[in-house]
Amino acid sequence: MKNVVAIVGRPNVGKSTLFNRFTQTRQAIVDGEAGTTRDRQYGKVDWTGHEFSLIDTGGWVVNSEDIFEEEINKQVKIAIEEADVILFVVDILNGVTDLDDEVARILRRSKKPVVLVANKADNYELHALGAEFYSLGLGDPYCISSINGSYTGDLLDKIIELLPSEGEGEPEEELPRIAIVGRPNAGKSSLINAFIGEERNIVTEIAGTTRDSIYTKYDKFGLNFYLVDTAGIRKKGKVNEDLEYYSVIRSIRAIENSDVCVLMVDATRGIESQDLNIFQVIQKNKKGLVVCVNKWDLTENKSQAAINTFTNAIRDRFAPFTDFPILFISATTKQRIFKVLEKAKEVYENRHKRVSTAKLNEVLLPVIEKTPPPSNKGKYIKIKYITQLPNSYIPTFVFFCNLPQWVKEPYRRFLENQMRENWDFTGTPIQIFMREK
Repeated sequence: MKNVVAIVGRPNVGKSTLFNRFTQTRQAIVDGEAGTTRDRQYGKVDWTGHEFSLIDTGGWVVNSEDIFEEEINKQVKIAIEEADVILFVVDILNGVTDLDDEVARILRRSKKPVVLVANKADNYELHALGAEFYSLGLGDPYCISSINGSYTGDLLDKIIELLPSEGEGEPEEELPRIAIVGRPNAGKSSLINAFIGEERNIVTEIAGTTRDSIYTKYDKFGLNFYLVDTAGIRKKGKVNEDLEYYSVIRSIRAIENSDVCVLMVDATRGIESQDLNIFQVIQKNKKGLVVCVNKWDLTENKSQAAINTFTNAIRDRFAPFTDFPILFISATTKQRIFKVLEKAKEVYENRHKRVSTAKLNEVLLPVIEKTPPPSNKGKYIKIKYITQLPNSYIPTFVFFCNLPQWVKEPYRRFLENQMRENWDFTGTPIQIFMREK
């Protein structure tokens, strides 16, 4: 089970800079103005062979002190509920503020491990100022500089030490894992209930802790796998910012621990930015995908033209990856829900599909000869041999050629499209590597 670490704190203490430092990206926008980060950021951190998910909870833009405190309480409470370890970031140059006290008060009441991070200690002389933060009652402050990276290694060591060992709460049996994900109120729980509603005796729940995904074993109609439910996503109420944040963390957990993701889209609302965010997380984790347009029974226009329009809109928004099944279902009337499981099973099988080296070369080399990679500075790229890597978790192919560094992304996409045309890899990502012969 992938662990989650959340960064919390008031605006402008350097949370996004620390996020970028740990994830080794420039994903989060960093600016001197408070409240720059509004959307939630999610990234992966790999340190000494341990991997965990990092969530940047961002600053809050508000009009008055009262709303400020209310928002901070909401955000911090959600981070507390979801995370395995919380990084509470404070500004060593400003000292302890009222807002820091407010956040610390909530964190002290939580039963989660909290690491107090005194940021902006850009030189060693500033470390002495860290003593002031003992007043927050959260143990030793880690004096670091996220801008130049000093002492961040020690902080990462501490995080790894506090994280629970991976694998807790997971079922031992090696069966396909299908995660039902989507934004709040898209009908995830209804779909799970529709699947397991009858003949409950065949359903066994192998539960992790309450904040982990719930694994429900499903073995009806010749199908046998775990349904991973993102337990605890709140469904009702207006989808405001904290709800969206909540759903993204829940979805991330479910996605990381699954083989195939069933992404639920609400037919009455269409494709929203939240659906796109979840799709990007699925892509980042290289998981199989089935898209379900739920609540189709509530739409007025159910014609084939409407289905085609909706399908094209989904593929346009999710491009360049467009080779995945799209189903129009209703979880409440159980319309076409069995098709969801059939398609998920097909996608799982496609993820483990093997194509023989002889067949690959026989089919693709003539295509490559007909449409070779564009020449670069008068030099021609010759692809001589193709093979599929064994034991990779998604179909991975190696193309051996004389100048691998000059094969650009458009040509890789062309190769991927040729492979999809000749073999059924619907719903699963493909990896292509160029290597020197």
